[in-house]
Amino acid sequence: MSFARNFIGYFTNKKKRYGIKLSLLVLPFLLIPLIFSYYPLYGWIYAFFDYRPPRSLGDCDFVGLKWFSTLFENQTKRKIIFDVMKNTFAMSGLGILFSWLPMAFAIFLSELKCKWFKKSVQTLTTLPNFISWILVYSLAFSLFSSSGMVNNLLQSLGLIKEPILFLQDSKHTWLTMWLAGTWKGLGWSAILYLAAIAGIDQELYEAAKVDGAGRMRLQWHITVPSLLPTFFVLLLLSIANFLNNGMEQYYVFQNAFNKNQIQVLDLYVYNLGMGSGSYSLATAISIMKSIVSVTLLFTVNSMSKAFRGETII
Repeated sequence: MSFARNFIGYFTNKKKRYGIKLSLLVLPFLLIPLIFSYYPLYGWIYAFFDYRPPRSLGDCDFVGLKWFSTLFENQTKRKIIFDVMKNTFAMSGLGILFSWLPMAFAIFLSELKCKWFKKSVQTLTTLPNFISWILVYSLAFSLFSSSGMVNNLLQSLGLIKEPILFLQDSKHTWLTMWLAGTWKGLGWSAILYLAAIAGIDQELYEAAKVDGAGRMRLQWHITVPSLLPTFFVLLLLSIANFLNNGMEQYYVFQNAFNKNQIQVLDLYVYNLGMGSGSYSLATAISIMKSIVSVTLLFTVNSMSKAFRGETII
């Protein structure tokens, strides 16, 4: 009887009902990672079988750690993995090296006094984030292909005699991919810093102006230190996701000329699984990548606790 009374009282209490409503609002955000991030981990089991579609997994031979050892069994495969990791480290390294760009862009954007121009710049730099990489490649192809706008313009001006193969050039693949990624994500990445700038106490600026500080000193001694906590958290998360370059950008830009320079780990896994049909080997590589990523996450979390006294997880 007392249990029933307590149970009914739990749902009639106003504060507890409010807590239940808040919990229900959070529930979808818990279900999304469970469904799309954790449930697919069941597929890791394919790495331990010699899977050959369309046969069921029960009809395939259990091979244990065969596919993990296969990655390094001869010089050719070791060279392929080395090249893939070199491209992955180069792409991720460039991103981390210039991770301060969104913060600098947000600071410069906040200094614009003309409101309509400021909103226009922010809108134009944020919109590319919502454009598919397929459309980005279509735009790049229209501009930089052998018969594209840039080559036609240069030839009509007499500056070149033969078309320049911009998209087939393999010498500057890392740089062009970084530029494309920066163009697409700079405005979106700056939104967090703009929000952080909006939260800075304006009395700090007023006090500094009274002491004779100019615009540059205000930014250097107030804005930048206020943004550093946000910057360090995002930097640590970037380091934790060092091996996760994504696949869409490199997939649409890859061709026979730049494949060796553009194939990052995610693209290599996709090409193995969908291109070569080596589903088990691709799964084994994905498992190793996930283990390294989790290890990096806990490592940078420990570094953050040691140097900043704060953790990110």
